[in-house]
Amino acid sequence: MAGKPATPRATDDKQRHYRVNLANQAYDQVEALIVTCALRPGQYLSIQDLQTMIGSGRTPVHQAVSRLATDTLIEIRPRHGLRIAHIDLVRERVLLPLRRDMERFVVRLATERTGPAHRNQMRHLAKALRSREADMTIGEFNRLDRRIDALLATASGEPFVETTLRPLHTIFRRVGWIYHNWVRPTEGLGRTIACHLAILDAVAGGDAAQASDASDQLVAFNTAMLDVIEADIDPALLDCSLAPLAAD
Repeated sequence: MAGKPATPRATDDKQRHYRVNLANQAYDQVEALIVTCALRPGQYLSIQDLQTMIGSGRTPVHQAVSRLATDTLIEIRPRHGLRIAHIDLVRERVLLPLRRDMERFVVRLATERTGPAHRNQMRHLAKALRSREADMTIGEFNRLDRRIDALLATASGEPFVETTLRPLHTIFRRVGWIYHNWVRPTEGLGRTIACHLAILDAVAGGDAAQASDASDQLVAFNTAMLDVIEADIDPALLDCSLAPLAAD
């Protein structure tokens, strides 16, 4: 017997879900280009440029750009197109205490509320970090880092924190990419990985105080990154609209 034909409402729901998925996919792709500076800080471009870069339609890219503008990662400039937000080290320092306090809130809630399924996922992610600790690339780490951030937010049971922390995570993920690729490329990811392992182990182990301390250590490392970047990097790499320094 043939199945019943889909109702108009079921068809509409399916199409809506498909459109949401396309918009989320476009957001993730453009965000990754921003984090890795494939879209340079301060760069001007158009919606059409982004469509070409990620191979997506105009509507999903428009929706992604709108979200990224809300996240302060893209600036929409009427009659001038789009501008990728430059890296403002002063602003990043102002945001660090906010991130520290919000991360503390999330890891404490996650520690108190997480169940067996989430703890199992945390241990699985910790195992993945440990297995590649010696030779993990920043690209590999960032993919795991996004999963860790999403898992902790879900385990906290507070939907508000995910949308609030997401742009902060992206801002500092870009800082980390610059630090590990352009400023200290030979340093390795040992300290970054150690901070994340300490958080995962503490939350999975049910130790809220230890989880909070580990989260603070991660933010302290972000502060140290900013110190090094401020001292060592060419400002033109933080905003491509600035003229590069002339060679002696």
